[in-house]
Amino acid sequence: MTRAGEETYKMHEQSGRHGEVSVSIDGLPDWLDPVVRAADTVQPHQLSRFLPPESGRGRQSAVLVLFGEGARGPELLLMERAGTLRSHAGQPSFPGGALDPEDGDPATTGPLRAALREAEEETGLDPSGVQPFGVLPKLYIPVSGFVVTPVLGWWRTPSAVGAVDPAETARVFTVPVVDLTDPANRATALHPSGHAGPAFMVEGTLVWGFTAGVIDRILHFSGWERPWDRTKEVPLDWRA
Repeated sequence: MTRAGEETYKMHEQSGRHGEVSVSIDGLPDWLDPVVRAADTVQPHQLSRFLPPESGRGRQSAVLVLFGEGARGPELLLMERAGTLRSHAGQPSFPGGALDPEDGDPATTGPLRAALREAEEETGLDPSGVQPFGVLPKLYIPVSGFVVTPVLGWWRTPSAVGAVDPAETARVFTVPVVDLTDPANRATALHPSGHAGPAFMVEGTLVWGFTAGVIDRILHFSGWERPWDRTKEVPLDWRA
């Protein structure tokens, strides 16, 4: 997918709650160009070592990686999951969740609908103001068995957001990209299981796990990453 000639890649389907959905690069701000190029060329193994099982097992899901423009420049929308949830409790994450039957085909437009639907249900955002502009390869979260499709979106028309259901979402917040790329805010998270991965200390919380991994790879392949001290470690609680 390139900006040359303002070409547009679209996937259309008429059924489902959101009706027609599409992926389009038309009218994006120039600063998103590196992300568009990265989404078009990145390979699954470059994003994570955890890829969907060849057996096809795993629950199909999607997350919305939503870029907006705030007072301090480009930013990402994140939420903090409620501490009472059975999986990934209390963790900062992208809005998202499992595909419902009405979302459609997981191989085509299903992930787009699911990402927009879940974002609306969790944060209250108006999906009509979101322009999906890319889809990253499907990834896998072994601990929960989710096969996750990250959907990249441009918050063309921002709307009010907040925790819709406190039983699911503790809070909704945005993080400036400049803070995510600040070496002072970066560290390696160490899980008691021995797993180590990127982490971001932003907005009074620690972003780690799947969400941090996707952010880390987007920053890297978009050329936004700044050198940071990978020996700086943050230990995680055994319940994480």
